[in-house]
Amino acid sequence: MTDAHNDTTLRSWEERQEYAEMMQPLIGRLYRTKGVEILVYGRSLLNGSTIDIIKTHRLVRQHEDHKLRLRESYPFLAALAEMDIAPARIDLGKLAFAYHFGGERQNNESVQEYLNRKLVDIVGKADEIEPRDVVLYGFGRIGRLLARLLIERNGKNNKLRLRAIVVRGGGEGDLEKRASLLRRDSIHGPFNGSITVDHKNNSIKANGTQIQVIYANSPDQVDYTAFGIKDAIIVDNTGVWKDEAGLGLHLKAKGSQKVLLTAPAKGDIKNIVHGVNHADILPDDLIVSAASCTTNAITPVLKAVNDEFGIKNGHVETVHAYTNDQNLIDNYHKAERRGRSAPLNMVITSTGAAKAVAKALPELKGKLTGNAIRVPTPNVSMAIMNLNLERETDREGLNDFLRHAALHSDLQNQIDFTSSTEIVSSDLVGSRYAGIVDSQATIVDGDRAVLYVWYDNEFGYSCQVLRVIQDMAGLTVPNIPA
Repeated sequence: MTDAHNDTTLRSWEERQEYAEMMQPLIGRLYRTKGVEILVYGRSLLNGSTIDIIKTHRLVRQHEDHKLRLRESYPFLAALAEMDIAPARIDLGKLAFAYHFGGERQNNESVQEYLNRKLVDIVGKADEIEPRDVVLYGFGRIGRLLARLLIERNGKNNKLRLRAIVVRGGGEGDLEKRASLLRRDSIHGPFNGSITVDHKNNSIKANGTQIQVIYANSPDQVDYTAFGIKDAIIVDNTGVWKDEAGLGLHLKAKGSQKVLLTAPAKGDIKNIVHGVNHADILPDDLIVSAASCTTNAITPVLKAVNDEFGIKNGHVETVHAYTNDQNLIDNYHKAERRGRSAPLNMVITSTGAAKAVAKALPELKGKLTGNAIRVPTPNVSMAIMNLNLERETDREGLNDFLRHAALHSDLQNQIDFTSSTEIVSSDLVGSRYAGIVDSQATIVDGDRAVLYVWYDNEFGYSCQVLRVIQDMAGLTVPNIPA
């Protein structure tokens, strides 16, 4: 390899790095001042590093027949930063690619003219969305990840304000321990920012957000108005209360307005899988469930496949990371097999996820069976879906359809797609999608298909929960391009 080639390669990298460094402040400013989130082919750039921005642009080549250079997308971002636009999720990558290579540029129009046309529905429109208070009731795995997701969106234009967490306890050193668990995570890494403890106000400060810590043994014991909190959405992460009577205790607390359960609900409470049936959330729904992590992972893929090919019936086997309700070492457990050491055993157990699909997707009622195997990994799970289809297809046809669904359908925020032959579970820690189709593992034989869908059962699920919170708060913004 010649020195000239090495110099060219280095200059190319330096150019990309320079453009990424120019993009960073624009991406942050667009979100914090206008509520505009920038993405590249579905990947959010919010709070991304320069390397994140470069890597995200490189992913475009996996989906298109042409690469998208940062120098080709930067002019669009610079123009967006100067425009008077309402909150939205804008896919910079798709807009720039369509302009340069997709044939959507009309009559030699400029970047600004093109954006004015593509963003006509939000240009010059006022931001009429009112902020909402959010309280996390319970501060375990999901509660802390939701806190991270809410805090990363800080800014004067932030519409979901994390105001408090409610926990049991209150003993000496409690605040420090809560703050430490938010600051450091063995799976998801360190918190991106600064966390301090405010003993005087019994609160935790994280990146400018003051989070009141409230101690209570029952949801109806709390007076949120005493802390200036009103009309709050209470996110119950405890799993203790799952029916209307139990969850209704939250509504008796002063300052609360709605309740979201981060687990499957019992009775007639709506189980929502965002992207599939979130339109079922009505303004007068006071209690809603975000279903389970597995139901969220499999339902979007099942909906896409059922809409296109039809599903006669099938079986879903979940290979699931171990969870808090299992034992570290062999000990008594009321459930069968779960008393055996989680880090040392594969444990067959039951799951209601396959049956729960019907609550979000009624057309599949009675068509699916399911079971689960807990395995010795702390996070990231997989659903293996063995499906009998209404019509025949082949591996390439099914994968091409799912790739398109991941990029361009109404489920693009829920379904991700990978063509990697080397990907393993730890590579997907931190995925913001409900599920990731592993296309290299897809098996098709006529009308029988086997799909392998990865999912971060903690972080990916928390992202789905956040989307349900946004819907309950009426914070819906358009995706551009649709």
